Amino acid sequence: MDTVLVNALIATFIISLLALVGVFGILFKDRIIKKIAMILVAFSTGALLGGAFFHLLPESGLVESKLEPYVYLVFGIVIFYLLERVLKWHHCNDENAERHTHTFAYMSLIGDGLHNFIDGLIIISSFSLSPSIGIATTIALASHEIPQELGDFGILIHGGFDKKKAILWNFLSALTSMLGAIIGYFMINNISNMSQFLLPFAAGSFIYISMSDLIPELHKENNIKKSIIYFVMFVLGLIFMYFSKISFE
Repeated sequence: MDTVLVNALIATFIISLLALVGVFGILFKDRIIKKIAMILVAFSTGALLGGAFFHLLPESGLVESKLEPYVYLVFGIVIFYLLERVLKWHHCNDENAERHTHTFAYMSLIGDGLHNFIDGLIIISSFSLSPSIGIATTIALASHEIPQELGDFGILIHGGFDKKKAILWNFLSALTSMLGAIIGYFMINNISNMSQFLLPFAAGSFIYISMSDLIPELHKENNIKKSIIYFVMFVLGLIFMYFSKISFE
């Protein structure tokens, strides 16, 4: 097997393991997990918006003022709107469902899976340049994975997943980075063209999920003290994603 692909698969697998950070949640009682879940949701909301505006969009070519990336951005929002409507319809008509799970939990998994897939494309392309660039890129991507994965874990818990199911599905979503690396290896010459579509599309999904699903969840809190805490965590999510971007430029 080609060294470039082996290195990329090792790198993406290591990053995927970071999704298991939710294992630490098993150590806490359910009532404690539920208390901190909304704090993680607030942080993740800011992280999603920060990821869209500070990471994905600058890499997509929007700064060049071309119309095409904006079309892909809107397309991502529209597709995730339709996806959510389908999920809501399914749950409303599923009389055998044992436990209600909010659709935003599934939306988050899909959006995160797409983001991880793109990470795999980025990693394989960086390792194709040189091992040192590949390692640096992997470290840069991993730098924001732990807090983001904690946020994703909180979203799944708040959305109705139990702890074990949340950990499992979060890890499976993270493994799409390996799929991205494999597909990218066989389409290495077309990665740039793929990214021009996938990056703004993923950004659109992040913007939709955060604005349409997560922020309304935060607005359900009427306690002023808790609302202030959620707002602070939301801003911290934005700040973290901003500095995780500029620190590796």
